[in-house]
Amino acid sequence: MTKKVNVITGQELREMFAAATAWLEKSASDIDDLNVFPVPDGDTGTNMLLTMRSSVEEAYRAPDHSAAGVAQALAKGALMGARGNSGVILSQIMRGIAEEIEEKENISGSDLAKALSRASKVAYKGLSNPTEGTILTVIKDASNSAIKTSGKNGKDVVTIMEATVESARESVANTPTLLPVLKEAGVVDAGGQGLYTILEGALHYLKGETEQMQFRKPQVITSSEPLTLRLPKMIAADEVPYGYCTELMLKGENMDTEKIKTRLLKKGESLIVVGDENTVRIHIHTLDPGNIVHYATGLGTIHQVSVRNMDEQKRVFVASQKEKSMATDIATVAVVAGDGLTEVFSSLGVTTIVHGGQTMNPSTKDIYTAVEEAPSDKVIILPNNKNIILTAEQVKPLTKKTIEIIPTETIPQGIAALLAFDYEADIQTNADLMKRAYNTVKTIEICRAVRATQINGLKIKKKQIISLLDNELVTAGNNTIDVLLSTLAKVNLKKNEILTLYYGADTQLAEAEKTANTIRDKYPHLQVEIIKGDQPHYSYIVSIE
Repeated sequence: MTKKVNVITGQELREMFAAATAWLEKSASDIDDLNVFPVPDGDTGTNMLLTMRSSVEEAYRAPDHSAAGVAQALAKGALMGARGNSGVILSQIMRGIAEEIEEKENISGSDLAKALSRASKVAYKGLSNPTEGTILTVIKDASNSAIKTSGKNGKDVVTIMEATVESARESVANTPTLLPVLKEAGVVDAGGQGLYTILEGALHYLKGETEQMQFRKPQVITSSEPLTLRLPKMIAADEVPYGYCTELMLKGENMDTEKIKTRLLKKGESLIVVGDENTVRIHIHTLDPGNIVHYATGLGTIHQVSVRNMDEQKRVFVASQKEKSMATDIATVAVVAGDGLTEVFSSLGVTTIVHGGQTMNPSTKDIYTAVEEAPSDKVIILPNNKNIILTAEQVKPLTKKTIEIIPTETIPQGIAALLAFDYEADIQTNADLMKRAYNTVKTIEICRAVRATQINGLKIKKKQIISLLDNELVTAGNNTIDVLLSTLAKVNLKKNEILTLYYGADTQLAEAEKTANTIRDKYPHLQVEIIKGDQPHYSYIVSIE
């Protein structure tokens, strides 16, 4: 017989979402795999998990244990920990729930249904161009079912949640019929799947099935053409700004990323282990980098070792902030990945760098902290990634500072915007100048496909070289130069004068020079420049001006 629950206390609300987070964690990497595009940014599950972890951690710190108090804390934690578009939308769902149950000591099934309905409205309102066939559709369909069921039985929370979860399941399965790109790739929406998993975990808790959850795993809903290839898994943790940021690439044979994660998990914070049996990348914040390097050398050969003292970086950062504050009363914050690109942005006078990008989206808290530490009450933010723009938008209501967000989606757009910055102009004039400037540059990104898929009429094999032109996947092939030339052929280069190649961490200078010479031979009117970007994942980021 199904357990009946007439009310949820604040403590039960907190434990319900804690259980839902644990349930989500079991399938976060599977949800990552649902990413339609084969570029290395399939981190929806990871972003949602990070957001939920932050949400629950804040709830455990809340002094008010009423349902309203816990809901407010859950919403605050989700906002501060939100990463990527999926995390931001999830934070808005939590916010809607908190708004509806304000001042309530406990909540009934009817209250929960209304809270889910409010969550849907808030989530839709948070996006300027909401797209159906996504997490938004799933929360809308699920909340409509909750309201309908509560009209028949407003007291029993379990009955309402059962209907909610079933409706969410059906909605996720239906997402490919609403988004052609999902149908073509043969997958359901990753954000919708993540929300369904959270709701299902909450239902398991309400039904008293927490013990069974330990031995089960969430089911990932698939479409008629499921993808079976998997992205490397990630262990996500909150960023800790002290100690040594230690990064290295490990090459060997028969390496087990799960074992490496398990071994390193207690040796630091912000652990990320990604790769395959032959190549593994490790990122960790630790007080003892030597221990990490020593362990890695026992597994294979280490390459591209980087150990950065974050305490020293903080000191230098603060000093440079003060120096720059004398030149202008407007601070700039840019999201950048890669030491080379960091140097480029620093040389252009950016005030603060927030480290992040593909696969490592910074949270609302990361960007908010950078804004608050900036030596000015006027701040311009350059997200430089389409999956970070929405996160940056969440900072505005959190600060008393004047914020302008330039919606740059690529690194070249961010650089173009910075070049247009006028130190003598006010913030609004600069925002206008920078918005006009970033639209004048075209961006090509070259990387390897992390999965097999079919999209934009292209059948792509795993590890094939692919290119994106202004974030649209346009070419796939087996040779980097051929793919790049094929992509350049799709651009009208007659009016362009400068092409800049930012070569990545895994690309050698000799290879970049060869690529540049090939471009010069084919397009002699272009001034081709080479800059070491050190960016992860992408062999080249190309700016065309």
